[in-house]
Parts: sequence; structure tokens; C-alpha cells
Amino acid sequence: MLADGDSVALVKDLKVKGAGQSLKEGTVIKSIRLTDNPDEIDCRHDAIKGLVLRTEFIRRR
Repeated sequence: MLADGDSVALVKDLKVKGAGQSLKEGTVIKSIRLTDNPDEIDCRHDAIKGLVLRTEFIRRR
């Protein structure tokens, strides 16, 4: 179960719409925030602010 403030890692490479770059498999995302939608998390990456990820592409670290 995920909670606010957890760190997660990506399980596959993802292209980020509007950012012009992709996030590689294994990239660690720190300090996630849960949203009202249980299938999505809100997070920030060094180069991408306001990132929303689907939970099917992450695993808890």
C-alpha cells in the first residue's frame, strides 16, 4: 500500500507528454502524494514539475 511521502521506482521507460523527455526504468521518485483517484499519484522529478503517474508503472521502493 502506498502512502504520502513514499519513494517509488518506475518499472518501465515512460515518455512524458509535454516535457520532451522520457523517464527511464528504475528512476526513483521521492515524496509522492496520493490523489483522489486511486490509480494515480502526484509527484515531482528534478526536471519535471507537476508530474502525475499511473500506479501500474511504479513499484514501492
